[in-house]
Amino acid sequence: MQIKTTNEMKRLLTEYFQGFFPREGPAPKVAWCTSVGPAELLIALGYKVYYPENHGAMLGATRQANEHMGAANALGYSPDICSYLTSDVGAFLNHQTPLTKAYGIPSIPKPDVLVYNTNQCREVQDWFMFYARHFKVPAFGVIAPNMVDELGEAQVDYVASQFKDLAAVLGKVSGAKVDPERLAQAVELSRQTSVLWGEFLDFGKHTPAPMTFFDGCIQMAPAVVLRGTPAAVAYYRLLNDEMREHVKAGESAVKKEGVRLYWEGMPIWGKLRYFAETLGNMGANAVASTYCNSWVFDGFSASDPYRSLARAYTEIFINRSEAKKEELMAAMLAKFSIDGVIYHDAKTCPHNSNSRFGMPQRLSKATGIPHLIMNGDLCDLRCFSEEQTTTSLEAFVEQLQENKH
Repeated sequence: MQIKTTNEMKRLLTEYFQGFFPREGPAPKVAWCTSVGPAELLIALGYKVYYPENHGAMLGATRQANEHMGAANALGYSPDICSYLTSDVGAFLNHQTPLTKAYGIPSIPKPDVLVYNTNQCREVQDWFMFYARHFKVPAFGVIAPNMVDELGEAQVDYVASQFKDLAAVLGKVSGAKVDPERLAQAVELSRQTSVLWGEFLDFGKHTPAPMTFFDGCIQMAPAVVLRGTPAAVAYYRLLNDEMREHVKAGESAVKKEGVRLYWEGMPIWGKLRYFAETLGNMGANAVASTYCNSWVFDGFSASDPYRSLARAYTEIFINRSEAKKEELMAAMLAKFSIDGVIYHDAKTCPHNSNSRFGMPQRLSKATGIPHLIMNGDLCDLRCFSEEQTTTSLEAFVEQLQENKH
């Protein structure tokens, strides 16, 4: 089943990327930001925001990542670190980008400033510092408390104070102060985007489900790169209207949905179609995931921008304790009526691989829901075996089908 609204997303993304290279008028001030970083603050300062992680995902999805990682490895960046980082830096060193073919722009946009948040991992800091040294521009970071269990007020205060300090420093760089009304507006637009994105993901609760995890990986782009703008809100309203029509018509994303799966961990970007088709042919649908839910933020509030940004960006799943992750996942498995869980153990992304410390075994014991641990990587396809994975998936889905009968 095709999602027709995707055509509008392509138009929006083309407009977004081409906006870095306007045909008329002055070029915008450009801030690079981590994907779960303070984009709203940058928007309030008048920056156009670019996300290198989105570029890394594109390199993976277009299967160009392996062509470029070697250039970063030769510079001393280990093949064991984040393949988003090595593929992005390598492509930069090789003067290539999939953005040219996809959106007609000559290169990635040059940054005026780089801003990261370590709520995901330390790699983002090292990644951004590479570009800060190359372009000779400032890089600033927010150091988040990690492995958070229940988020306390002291932790929120700590991060909020960093956001306020960041606003002051960025204001000196840009020559402008944060407009409180513009910040509140950006936060409110991000809140609306988050709510609408959550509504889209909740269509996975329907049986049969009109969408898959792999659809979510595509549809999440506006929630990432257009967060804090009216365009993202408008897009998800349109998308959800279409999804309601699919539900009303009883349409299913896979033929004869018989097994409902939960995908835990990063996508394997270069194999989205393979997984969608392989699982679909088995009558299995990955209806939910932690990854796509990473852009559902409950904490945004225009009435208290700095503290709400601090709360929203610190309580993301990747930044929680093992116990809290298990609690959140158990709730998701029940919410989406899951039959089995696929854990992706991503070779170069230990921070977002949750199969290494006994979680699958504990959750299966607690919920009675079987699991499969699958090896791979977000971008580096050398870490993935299609033949072995197909065999494992066939056996796993067959087991789940027998359990249901």
